[in-house]
Amino acid sequence: MKIVTVILAGGQSRRMQQDKALLMVNGSPLIRRVYDVVIDCTPEVYILTPWPERYRDLLPVNCRWLIENLPHQGPLLAFQQSLSQITADWILLLACDLPCLDKVVIQGWIKDLENVEERSIAYLAPQSKGWEALCGCYRTSCRLSLDRFIQAGGQSFQKWLKAEIIEPIPVLTPQIFTNWNYPEDVKPWGSS
Repeated sequence: MKIVTVILAGGQSRRMQQDKALLMVNGSPLIRRVYDVVIDCTPEVYILTPWPERYRDLLPVNCRWLIENLPHQGPLLAFQQSLSQITADWILLLACDLPCLDKVVIQGWIKDLENVEERSIAYLAPQSKGWEALCGCYRTSCRLSLDRFIQAGGQSFQKWLKAEIIEPIPVLTPQIFTNWNYPEDVKPWGSS
């Protein structure tokens, strides 16, 4: 089983009013923090962004890049684009704004993938409004379903996932899904 990581760094960060990927956590930009957590979890880590020049100096030379051709179209279309460029069985899909991401938890998820039912297209944590779509694992074979959904005009991860079979991740550490959307989310961390 081959799994790779794709970190999405193409959002406009309107609510944050600055690029979330560049916010500092313990002396490192958030995008670097996410990268450093997962580099020991999967053999390849890709950054999907329309602006590689913005992040290139913050990440190791061996970081892989996927250039988002349709910026500002949302994470679902970005994910679809990554599926067409990656050869693997699974993708660990992550937003770039996850300050509490934990390597041991991620490694546990990857180990669990061996037991995910074949008919499940993803291994995701349930949340109050559906699924934690940007912090979980997807089979690359979900591409056919995703292509059909998008061709029919779909743009929402939650609407797509609602119609699919998902294996739930047992949520033992909900703080791992903490993400930063507003300036007040960052204040407890002392970052700016």
